[in-house]
Order: sequence, then structure tokens, then C-alpha cells
Amino acid sequence: MDIALLILGFLLMLVGILGSFLPVLPGPPLSWVGLLLLYLTKAVPDNWWVLGITFVLAMAITVLDYVIPAMGTKRFGGTKAGMWGTIIGLLVALFVPVFGPFGIIIWPFIGALVGELLNKANQKTALKAAFGSFLGFLTGTFMKLVLTVMYAIFYVYIAVKYAGELFTFS
Repeated sequence: MDIALLILGFLLMLVGILGSFLPVLPGPPLSWVGLLLLYLTKAVPDNWWVLGITFVLAMAITVLDYVIPAMGTKRFGGTKAGMWGTIIGLLVALFVPVFGPFGIIIWPFIGALVGELLNKANQKTALKAAFGSFLGFLTGTFMKLVLTVMYAIFYVYIAVKYAGELFTFS
């Protein structure tokens, strides 16, 4: 059973890294579940502090990933209309894969732009706010990527540390 948990946990680590870029996959939570599966093996001793801290980090980054593009819109002169446009654009990207994987970049940008234009902003202000949304998206993606790669490295470290116990066939 330990081998099955180890393999499934590792696969979740890989899917979590992919989830850093793909909007339909919640990368950090998936990576955290991979860590949880590793700690559920008989070979790796329970460490609820590690699991608790990594869980809080995964949830915080996941929430921030939805908030940061709106904050970027606001920081670059956008209004609430632009922030709502960014959020609506993110939701459209999740449910309408028109632009494929690039939709997660394009839709929030379009949403912020349309939101600002509907709010009667001039084109320059609207473009600036949309650019803020784009920077916010890149920031969120970078944070998710760093966290999921760190989780994967930690996963491999723990798996190697307890390899002797994990791979006993008795």
C-alpha cells in the first residue's frame, strides 16, 4: 500500500506543477494532497506541523492567485469595474476555453479592459489597468509554480530519506 501511496503522491506533485499554469487544476492543493499521501504511508512518521503549515501555504497561495490580478488592476489605476472585469475574465477563462491555455492570460486582460471602458475610462487608462491585471496573473502563476516545485523537492527529499522503509518487501 505504501508504494501505491508513494506513486499516487508523486503523480499529484507533477499534476500540481502543471496546475500552476493550467486554470482548471488547483496546483498547490493538489501538491499538498501529494504530501499528505506521503505522510500517510507507514514508513514516514506523522508530522502534523509540516502538514498544517504546508496546507495553510497552499490555501493562501490559491486564494491569492484569484485576488492578485484584481489587485494589479487596482494598482495600475483601475477602478472597481476593472477589478470586477478581471474576476469575470478569470471565470470566463475557467469555463470557456476559447483561447486554450492562453485564455487564463487573455480573458482577465480583456475583462479588465472592457470593465474600464464600460466605466467610461479612456483607452490609455483602460489599457494600463488591463496590463496590471496581466502582471497580477503572472505574479500568481509564479507564486504557484515556486510553491509546487518546493513541495515536489520536499516530497522527493522525504521519500529518499525514508526509502529504506518505503521499499521493504516483507
